[in-house]
Amino acid sequence: MDMHTVVVGTSGTTAQDVIAVARGNARVELSAAAVDALAAAREIVDALAAKPEPVYGVSTGFGALASRHISQDLRAQLQRNIVRSHAAGMGPRVEREVVRALMFLRLKTVASGHTGVRPEVAQTMADVLNAGITPVVHEYGSLGCSGDLAPLSHCALTLMGEGDAEGPDGTVRPAGELLAAHGITPVELREKEGLALLNGTDGMLGMLVMALADLKNLYTSADITAALSLEALLGTDKVLAPELHAIRPHPGQGVSADNMLRVLAGSGLTGHFQEDEAPRVQDAYSVRCAPQVNGAGRDTLDHAAVVAARELASAVDNPVVLPDGRVESNGNFHGAPVAYVLDFLAIVAADLGSITERRTDRLLDKNRSHGLPPFLADDAGVDSGLMIAQYTQAALVSEMKRLAVPASADSIPSSAMQEDHVSMGWSAARKLRTTVDNLARIVAVELYAATRAIELRAAGGLTPAPASQAAIEALRAAGVQGPGPDRFLSPDLAAADAFVRAGKLIAAVEPVTGPLA
Repeated sequence: MDMHTVVVGTSGTTAQDVIAVARGNARVELSAAAVDALAAAREIVDALAAKPEPVYGVSTGFGALASRHISQDLRAQLQRNIVRSHAAGMGPRVEREVVRALMFLRLKTVASGHTGVRPEVAQTMADVLNAGITPVVHEYGSLGCSGDLAPLSHCALTLMGEGDAEGPDGTVRPAGELLAAHGITPVELREKEGLALLNGTDGMLGMLVMALADLKNLYTSADITAALSLEALLGTDKVLAPELHAIRPHPGQGVSADNMLRVLAGSGLTGHFQEDEAPRVQDAYSVRCAPQVNGAGRDTLDHAAVVAARELASAVDNPVVLPDGRVESNGNFHGAPVAYVLDFLAIVAADLGSITERRTDRLLDKNRSHGLPPFLADDAGVDSGLMIAQYTQAALVSEMKRLAVPASADSIPSSAMQEDHVSMGWSAARKLRTTVDNLARIVAVELYAATRAIELRAAGGLTPAPASQAAIEALRAAGVQGPGPDRFLSPDLAAADAFVRAGKLIAAVEPVTGPLA
């Protein structure tokens, strides 16, 4: 387990800290300032709870039931009940890293001092994370408005010692047993605390942060594989010249073109496109326009990262405790800002997958590959080569196109029309995770095809770029085989997928190219 420690203060957190906790099992500690802020806000809530006037979330019901004033003897039951009733998720379990991210992000908001939660509740949240206890959270239940209510409720249920959770050994047990085994006392929720544990965009935000990290790797990897395909197709790198991209100054476009140009430096394959039996004046769009498509996606990632950074600095709850002592209702829990960029990312990832598949298909088609054997087969007809690898890629792209339909354009009213416009941001995040998985596989197939094609060109006497050769050697060292007769293909593709996801393609070429963006 990673012993790196993340300190949670009053002013939000960073994407790096979210990933450290979610994926790296980093320990979590509350800063002294956060503990002080928690105590100060709690004093305000306690004072309001003692007054006869109703205050939403403190001494009233919730949502469409907010008009009922709850007497003091029923308020603890009210807080328990909101957690129990809202823990209504269904379907498959959500991944451990997603649950850890949403628990950590909820703790981030609680620690801001704007929620009125007691310090001991926040400390229990940290203790559960540090013990490696992961609440069982289900796929369906969040509409992305009033936050990710159902997923966060399942987490709050664990804090109460109820429901099921997964221990550090991966075994699912009753949460009460797991807490006891780690010396953690279940919390007894008081006024406002049940609501404060449920009312945030933490699940969708956690998935956004992790998707951005994964997509950054995949976009750089896709620049590399696009360059390898250009090289294998004997294309021209003149379209990557900086002066061409300077006159259309989209930042991402310039970055992608520069990455490709550096991968292709010193290649003996580029520029042969007018010498073969089918002379070309221009390369196909999927080759020539790779910087424009990849770059537009990069710019979308940058926009999404700005939204994520703002949300990471936010305290999302309703009602909130303000510095002047007011406790005010608000709509900051609405997931629209996060939902939109989750959907934007699904769109650009689908398009990147689409253009990547088109280059792969071109590498396999003897009528368009400029001298490569059909399907890059060893003995075409006897061997099918990579024919079905492209089928797999096409199936993945097709699913990505379906998943690119925005979830955030939908809204189904809930809570007896009190919550009459919702974001569906959780759904946007869930489908983006599938999209990112598919994109990694698609990039891996292009890498597999392009490296085989380059090796076939090299066997014919042409010299690949040094960076291309470095990529090929690293891929082969990872157990992914090169050209030859047909074999069981799935293990090679799986190994190429793992190679890309782990960032090994980038690591292989950067000693030659220098750092790629």
